[in-house]
Amino acid sequence: MPALRRQWTDTVDRELFIPEIIWVQREAGAPLTPLSRSAEPGEWHRLVASDEPLVTQVADGWLPVSSSTGRPIMNLMLNELGLRPGIRVLEIGTGTGWNAAIMAEAGAEVTTIEIDPRVAGRARRALDDAGYRQVRVVCGDGEAGWPEGSPYDALIATAAAHTIPYPWVAQTRVGGRLVVPYCGPRHPRGLAVLTVRRGGVAWGRIVDDNAPFMALRGQWLSPPQLRDIGEPEPGLTIEVRATGQRVRRVPVPGLHSPRTRQR
Repeated sequence: MPALRRQWTDTVDRELFIPEIIWVQREAGAPLTPLSRSAEPGEWHRLVASDEPLVTQVADGWLPVSSSTGRPIMNLMLNELGLRPGIRVLEIGTGTGWNAAIMAEAGAEVTTIEIDPRVAGRARRALDDAGYRQVRVVCGDGEAGWPEGSPYDALIATAAAHTIPYPWVAQTRVGGRLVVPYCGPRHPRGLAVLTVRRGGVAWGRIVDDNAPFMALRGQWLSPPQLRDIGEPEPGLTIEVRATGQRVRRVPVPGLHSPRTRQR
């Protein structure tokens, strides 16, 4: 019998983790502009209560660099992770701290890494204020993982990788899962789910063809680079070893086009 799929985002109030100012596109093609909770409380609350992703930080006045993930993809990722009480999870990309709080609420032991000290500090305060002091927040480069807490039962990334860092595999126990947004060769916006196997290898598939995420800071791709990847190829598998990453297509009977999902 398949595992019960849960709506994990219903378990913790998102509002507790969203900053006073979010960034919105008020018209198609327009740049992002700030929306303040104090100035526009109705619109702020409407957006926070929605299923949509929210941009919570920009760089250079326009480039989104941190966000709160939309509810549908969060629920998909947490279900694929196999979230349950007692598991030890490493999260790459703390963001607002909401995802870490949801995992802690489910009974997981959570270590979360954030590269931006301002974002990490704000998430730490939000987690403390919401009652999730047990979550370990580390300020550092998530591509290196956090070996001090390994081995982990599962790893979840909230930033996309075109090359899945091998430390993530090495720090996850055999049988553990990696749930990683992927934006590399042959797929610009896939969600990869890999299982760690004996011999220091992780293998898995793209399970969703419409999971766009901001990239890891060290693996940022420009819009032209993303366009050069082309459209998603169906049936892709990813294998990660210490010697590198291999992406292959495995034909799926009856599958003729990428699966998409409304966001």
